[in-house]
Amino acid sequence: MKDLFSPGNLITVAGGVLTVVGVVAYTTGNANLSLPTIFYGIPILLGGLALKSSELPPARRVVPAATFKAQRDGAPPELGKLLADVTRWRYGQKAHLESSLEALKLWDEDTPPQLLEIEEFSETESYGLRLRFSLGAVGLERWQEKQERLGRFFAKGLRADLHEVDPDHIDLLLLSDAVPATGQHGEQ
Repeated sequence: MKDLFSPGNLITVAGGVLTVVGVVAYTTGNANLSLPTIFYGIPILLGGLALKSSELPPARRVVPAATFKAQRDGAPPELGKLLADVTRWRYGQKAHLESSLEALKLWDEDTPPQLLEIEEFSETESYGLRLRFSLGAVGLERWQEKQERLGRFFAKGLRADLHEVDPDHIDLLLLSDAVPATGQHGEQ
């Protein structure tokens, strides 16, 4: 359902409606209505189609936004910013967290890792995020080499744990130092 209401779709539909109204007005001889709707409708339609061609949908959110609101407010602000960043529509990028993955040297230009879903969780009064990635062409070994740096990269005082879901997917858990690394997160 959220795919229907992407900014690219809304702009494309608005431009299409204006263009159709303009063409109908032109064929019925109503110059006052046809001129502005055609001249505005066609560029808006083309702009919407351009957005659609470079659209990256938000990562799937496993837990509803309101569930961990209190814990999120008390967590490091970088986690909230990360969550907000990956749960919105992006344009002109191949993957969520593209610049972060490039800086961490976890990027492959042809087949980059893709963030599939994000989940908030709370353990022993601490808040954390689970990010599930499709590995693409970046192997698990490269992720494991960067594991110590991953947590520090996103926020001071965070620790990253990696869990292999299957040969093509991993879970990256971002935890505060106080949270124990035991237990499985995000298992469905």
